Amino acid sequence: MDAEQLKQLERKDTAHIADILSQFNTKNADLLTFDSFHTDNLWHDLWLAIFGILDDATLQSVHAQCLNTVRILTRDEFSLQTHFVEQELGTLLSLARINASSNEDGAQPQLDDAQAEVIAEALKCLCNLVYQSADCRRQCLRQHSLDVLVKRLGTASSTRYPCTLEYYDMKLLFLLTALEPTARTRLQIDLNGLTYMTKWLDDKLADSATAASEEQLNIICELLKVMFTVTSAPDKSPNEYEIQSLHLTGVLRELLLRFGRLSTERERAIVTHAINLLTNISDSCLTELTLKCNSADTETESVKECTVASGTTEPQPASKCCALCFEKRNVRSLAVLLDYLRGGLAQQETEASSHELLSPVLTVLVKCARSDRTMRHYLRKEILPPLKDVSKRPEIGNELRNHLCRFLTLPAMILRDLAAELLFILCKEDVGRMIKYTGYGNAAGLFAKRGVLDCRRIEGADYSSDSEDSDTEEYKQQQQSFNPVLGCVEQPKRNPLEGMTEEQKEYEALQLVNLLEKLRKDGIVQPALIDKDGKPQPLEHILQLQEELPQQQLEQKRKT
Repeated sequence: MDAEQLKQLERKDTAHIADILSQFNTKNADLLTFDSFHTDNLWHDLWLAIFGILDDATLQSVHAQCLNTVRILTRDEFSLQTHFVEQELGTLLSLARINASSNEDGAQPQLDDAQAEVIAEALKCLCNLVYQSADCRRQCLRQHSLDVLVKRLGTASSTRYPCTLEYYDMKLLFLLTALEPTARTRLQIDLNGLTYMTKWLDDKLADSATAASEEQLNIICELLKVMFTVTSAPDKSPNEYEIQSLHLTGVLRELLLRFGRLSTERERAIVTHAINLLTNISDSCLTELTLKCNSADTETESVKECTVASGTTEPQPASKCCALCFEKRNVRSLAVLLDYLRGGLAQQETEASSHELLSPVLTVLVKCARSDRTMRHYLRKEILPPLKDVSKRPEIGNELRNHLCRFLTLPAMILRDLAAELLFILCKEDVGRMIKYTGYGNAAGLFAKRGVLDCRRIEGADYSSDSEDSDTEEYKQQQQSFNPVLGCVEQPKRNPLEGMTEEQKEYEALQLVNLLEKLRKDGIVQPALIDKDGKPQPLEHILQLQEELPQQQLEQKRKT
């Protein structure tokens, strides 16, 4: 923009404003570097000229173009930090109708297309400013912008509020709550925002019986992001928060059922944000993910009638009341979580995606398995079905168990620990069962952390004792050849000591001791014994293993 054009904007030359702004906006639509605007104070002069036009009510016809220019200028973080923009921010809040005076108005008036466009452009500018400047965030809070946004949220379902404005309202609400801790507290405590957002989400799911539009899906994604930031550090009392969480979990269950097909990228994004939000929900509320099947009670009565009619004491088998009925509960939402996990694992194998994408769904599965017996039974059936083929190592294959066993030896600590925790809970924290499904070698890290390297039972593990025997006939037939360290049947191998004299065996043993001692001195390995707490205790010399061997053998005999 040359000096003459800038002067025309400053003079508010109505004959040229629209052409100048259109040319500037088209040329700089993708501009991210503003070095040329820092010379001769061009950025600040243009900024003041544009807001001079925005403050003039007689020039409303070009306000949308002006706001487009402002949106481009707000990408320049350096200029925003070096210039005082409080007055201009107030103008944007007024144009977006989220300032203090807007909060005093009654119901939202119906908007025409031109008004909606101005509000949308003003909200875009505010999103940039809130993202770039902490001062702008604090001024938005002082102007009660958060209150107006929540008020809009509460009335959006009852008024014809454009989807585009809903989307940018959510975008701004997310940026405020994500970047300003005081905004999260005010939204949750003073404005009871979580209740409004849960109701809004519930209404959206109830209203849109047909396929939701792309705009609505984007709005739902933004709202879930806001709810995640608000629930990350709940400030309400535990009882009050749990009541809200129960309702929220029920709505998230419907969300998973609605978009659980994962047929499009947008549906997958919604499920991803829903899973992220579930990681913030307390364990006791996750039982809402499964519902009692509609005909469960009817089934029970019909079984009793069949028993009486047949004159037998054993109940007759009844058919399932729904496609995903498990122990008289609908577990379809858990099936969606497992499908999402399978999709994430397949994507990780082909695209080497970040492990962080899988940790939220594993966290939710751990919480579900720990909080409810029915959910644990279903997850165990899907992840750890009864063993039949034990010819391959547990980490080899493409089933969920195989993937999780591979995670047990990953250097990524978060994913490794979550996979170990999930498998251990599904095994009811039984060391022997864990060894059978994963192999002692894969689970050694977990055992060391839990203090059960000596295969002792964990004290205080609260699990039911009525589960079925997991040993299949195929497993029992090969149990004698089962190698617990590898987690599979090991093929017979030739004894390497066969044909050696006693002197040769002793020589090889001493060579092995010397090699181990060299590795210890070089810091490559650290030999250890299992202490009385079930955890590894480092040794000073490799020969201490031989000294402690008789005592360990005696203790092992006492345990067996």
